[in-house]
Amino acid sequence: MTHTPTVIVFDVNETLSDMRPLQERFTDIGAPAFLARIWFAALLRDGFALAAAGGRSTFAVIGAEGLRSVLRDVDLNRGLDDSVRYILDGFAELSLHPDVVTGLEGLSRAGFRLVTLSNGAARVAETLLTTGGVRSAFEAVLTVEDAPAWKPAPAAYAYAADACGVPAADMLLVAVHPWDIHGAARAGLRTAWLNRTGEVYPSYFAAPDFTVRDLSELANAVS
Repeated sequence: MTHTPTVIVFDVNETLSDMRPLQERFTDIGAPAFLARIWFAALLRDGFALAAAGGRSTFAVIGAEGLRSVLRDVDLNRGLDDSVRYILDGFAELSLHPDVVTGLEGLSRAGFRLVTLSNGAARVAETLLTTGGVRSAFEAVLTVEDAPAWKPAPAAYAYAADACGVPAADMLLVAVHPWDIHGAARAGLRTAWLNRTGEVYPSYFAAPDFTVRDLSELANAVS
């Protein structure tokens, strides 16, 4: 019989938060909306590179410097520093995806312990969950601010397991990012890929244990 995890670990950025409004912030400052995705991908790339080389920095620092690079040659309608602040401030105003509340309620009723594990700041995650009315569903808001390295380094997932007092095998990571699913699987966690948009999962990453299109499906899939 397959072992059922006791702790569900949630990625935050894009998994719980709807980051599409950040594109509007780019257009607000006179930049094309598509730069939002280019910037966020570069932010993650540089965070991963630091982790792979044994270093680290914060999401805010990497994000701010990356924005200055991406926006440097754009004809902005305000100063560069103001533009960077305006976009980063947008994280505090993001909302939850529509399926999150119902999904969390189902998992809580099923008796799972719920925590986060984000590469972003704890302050941003706390604001998102509190504003969305779901903070009480989580026993802990964990981020890599307190871990040895960013996800998908194994040390990030080990930090979460230690913080929850359970072995990695008793945890299940939920994420929209295949790289996060792969990292968690390699660290010994079970995994659930939240595929809201019907994407094709990359064959070169470890396959998820579960794939759901909506978070409300997860409780039945895991139990």
